[in-house]
Amino acid sequence: MAGEGKIRCGIGGWTFEPWRGVFYPEGLKHADELAYASRHLTAIEINGTYYSSFKPDSWAKWRAATPDGFKFAVKASRFCTNRKVLSDGKGSMDIFLGQGLTELGDRLGPILWQFAPTKKFDYDEFAAWLDLLPRSLENLPLKHVVEVRNASFADARFVGLCRDRNVAICNSENENYPFIPDVTADFVYLRLLSANDEIPTGYEAKDLDMWADRFRAYAQGGIPGDFQPLDRTGPPEEPRDVYAFVIHEGKVRAPAAAMEFIRRVDTTFQAQAL
Repeated sequence: MAGEGKIRCGIGGWTFEPWRGVFYPEGLKHADELAYASRHLTAIEINGTYYSSFKPDSWAKWRAATPDGFKFAVKASRFCTNRKVLSDGKGSMDIFLGQGLTELGDRLGPILWQFAPTKKFDYDEFAAWLDLLPRSLENLPLKHVVEVRNASFADARFVGLCRDRNVAICNSENENYPFIPDVTADFVYLRLLSANDEIPTGYEAKDLDMWADRFRAYAQGGIPGDFQPLDRTGPPEEPRDVYAFVIHEGKVRAPAAAMEFIRRVDTTFQAQAL
C-alpha cells in the first residue's frame, strides 16, 4: 500500500450571517458567498436539503458557482430516515434523489443519511433499508454515508452490514453519539462537532494537529492508532478519500478550523480569488 487519498475539509452550508465580516469579507454580495467559500474550502455539506427540496436549476447554479475539484456532500431529507418503519420512507427517498442532484455532476460527493437519536439498531430492518440505496443515479455514481446517533448501533453486525454494501459510517465526534471509527467503504466521512468559537481557529493547535494526523491515517488506508474499531477484520489497507466537516453549535469558527485543517493536510491547495 502506498500513497494516500484526497482529504477534503469543509463546513455545513454557506449561508450564516455571523460569518459575514469574519469568514466572508465585508461587502461581499450574499449571492457570491458560495463562490467565495468554495474557493477557500474543499468541500461543503449541504444541510438545507434535510428540511426542504430544491429545483434542478438551484443545483445547477450551485455547481456553476464552484471550481473544478470541489465537492458537495448532500444531507438527505429527514422524511427518508425519520420513520418508525424505515421501508416506509422509500417514496420520500425517490423524491429526494429525483429533485435534481445529478445537476451537480462531478461536484457531487457523498449523500449523508442521518438518523434520529431515538432510532435503534435492528439488523433486519437496516439490512433491508441499506439495500434500497441506489448505486447510481442517471449513470452518476453515488456514495452513501449513514450517521447513527443511538448507542445500539455500536455493534459489529452493523459495521458488517455497511461494509458489505460499501456504505460509510459517519464518525460523529460528539460525546452523545456512538463513535464508530471502522472503515466500511472506499471513503471516510467525519463530522467534528466540538469546535470552540472562543478559539479563533476553532481548535487549539495541538488538536488541529491531532485531527489532521487522524485524517492522514484514514487517507493512507488505516485507522488512527488511538481509535478502537468494533470489527478488526476490516478491508485491506488502501488509499481512501476523506471528507471532514467542522459542524458545531455556534459554528462561527467552523470555516477557520476547516481552513487550518486544509493547511495541514493539503499542501497543493491554494485559495482562489473570485
